[in-house]
Amino acid sequence: MVGLLLRSLFSSSTRIISLSHPCLLKPSLINPSLYNRLFSAAAQASAPIPTTYLDPNSLRNVAVIAHVDHGKTTLMDRLLRQCGADIPHERALDSISLERERGITIASKVTSIPWKGNELNMVDTPGHADFGGEVERVVGMVEGAILVVDAGEGPLAQTKFVLAKALKYGLRPILLLNKVDRPSVSEERCDEVESLVFDLFANLGATEEQLDFPVLYASAKEGWASSTFIKSPPENAKNMSDLLDAIVKYVSPPKGSLEEPFQMLVSMMERDFYLGRILTGRVTSGIIRVGDKIHGIRSTDSGVEKVEEGKVVKLMKKKGTAMVLIDSAGAGDIISMAGLASPSIGHTVANLEASKGSFNFVLLL
Repeated sequence: MVGLLLRSLFSSSTRIISLSHPCLLKPSLINPSLYNRLFSAAAQASAPIPTTYLDPNSLRNVAVIAHVDHGKTTLMDRLLRQCGADIPHERALDSISLERERGITIASKVTSIPWKGNELNMVDTPGHADFGGEVERVVGMVEGAILVVDAGEGPLAQTKFVLAKALKYGLRPILLLNKVDRPSVSEERCDEVESLVFDLFANLGATEEQLDFPVLYASAKEGWASSTFIKSPPENAKNMSDLLDAIVKYVSPPKGSLEEPFQMLVSMMERDFYLGRILTGRVTSGIIRVGDKIHGIRSTDSGVEKVEEGKVVKLMKKKGTAMVLIDSAGAGDIISMAGLASPSIGHTVANLEASKGSFNFVLLL
C-alpha cells in the first residue's frame, strides 16, 4: 500500500513541474523517516524532469560556516523560505536522527535556491569541532562562504577553525553578525565583534582582498538580514534579500570549461536502498548526461588508478527540501549521481574521454 502511494506521488502528472519550484513535495511528506523512501520513489521515475545544464556564470556555490549554535542552520531555513520552499519544521535540512536529538549539524547538506535569475548552491556545514573534516571537504567545492558569528558571543574556537579552512582555499567570506535583535547587542558591540573578526582574519594570514570582507547584520530567528545595522526592520523589510543580493554580488561564479571532458570530485556520499551509492560533488569541467559512460578514479603514488567503470543511471539535485531528477549538468554545478558502486569521498568521477587524458585532482586532507 505504501509503495503504491509513493509511486503515485511521482507519476507523470506529478513529475511535470518546473524546476523553478524549490519544493516539489507536500510538507507532510518531508521528514527524516520518509526521506530515503521518497528519494527512491523519485529515482524510479521513468524519465527525469527535462532540463538543461546551467551557465556557470549564473551559479554561485556558497558554504555557510560558523561555530556551533551561532545560527547557521536556522539561517538556512530562512533562506529556503525566502525563495519559496515550504518548510514543514525547523532544521529542515537535518535529516539524521542524531542531528535532531543533539540539535547540531553532523553531515553537510547541499540545496539550491533560485534568486533573480541565478542558482545559489548553498551548503550547510557542521559547526561542532568533532565534525571538522566535513568542513574541509565542503570548502574545496565552493567559491564563497558566509561566516555566521553570534554578535553577542563574538568569534569562538570553531569560528577560527572554519575560517582558517575557508581562507586556505582562497575564499572571501561574507561576515554575517547574527542575533542582533537581542537586547544586549548594540551597534557598538557589533563594531567590536567586527574588529575581533578582522584581527582573526589577519592572524590567519588573510590576503588584502579577504580582509576587505562585506559585513551584514541579521536575526535568523526573525528571518531578516540587513546591509546596515538595525535592531528590527519594518515588517515589509523582514527578509533575507540583502544577504541573497550580497551572495550574487560578492561570490564569484565557478570556473570550469563546458568544452573540456567531464570530471567531478566526490565530496559527499550517501546510500539509497534502491539506487545504491549516491555521489555528490562539484562538476569540475565538462557536461554530464544520464546514460554517459564514466569511470571512478583515484590518485596513487604511481599516478591514477581506475576504481570502476559504469554509466550514469540517475542525476539528481536538491531544490529546496526536495530531491529532483535532472537529465544533465555542467561545469561549476553541484550535483548527485548514481551508477557507480565503488568510488568514495576524495575520488574523481570522469567520462571515458577524460580518463584517457590528464586529471586535475583536488587533494582532501
